[in-house]
Amino acid sequence: MKIFKIFAIIVMVMCLAWAAYSQEIERAATIMDITGGASVKLSESEGWVTAEEGMILNQGNSVKTGPGSWVLLNVDGSAETAMVEINEDSELCLSELMKDDAKGTKKTLLDLAIGEIMITVEKIQDPKSKFEVRTPTSTVGVRGTKFAVQVNTLD
Repeated sequence: MKIFKIFAIIVMVMCLAWAAYSQEIERAATIMDITGGASVKLSESEGWVTAEEGMILNQGNSVKTGPGSWVLLNVDGSAETAMVEINEDSELCLSELMKDDAKGTKKTLLDLAIGEIMITVEKIQDPKSKFEVRTPTSTVGVRGTKFAVQVNTLD
């Protein structure tokens, strides 16, 4: 009976260690440049605040640009992941920015509610990693390219 308890404890510890090791962690995006007026929403409970160069944005944060405005985001802190240009009169939410170090995968999901974005994504090496942009009517996934997404009306 004692051996069974010791074995059960060892198995539980190994399971907990594996779960802790394989957990996904959040990534971030940095505002690299701003032209004109732009705002960010840092949480659902807070309102919009003025965007500033160097500001760190996390999963769930949103960026809104006004007329004649433009924001450049660097997703993941290095140009190797993605550069996102948010054009005027646009609203973009960083819906998912996750990384699993154990698996070596990254998941990126950007929600464009209105406006236009231009994205440069470096080639994604891991086949399980994802980079997607969702609009009110469609979702596009890429493996590495430069592309634009535009939403003309907010329904």
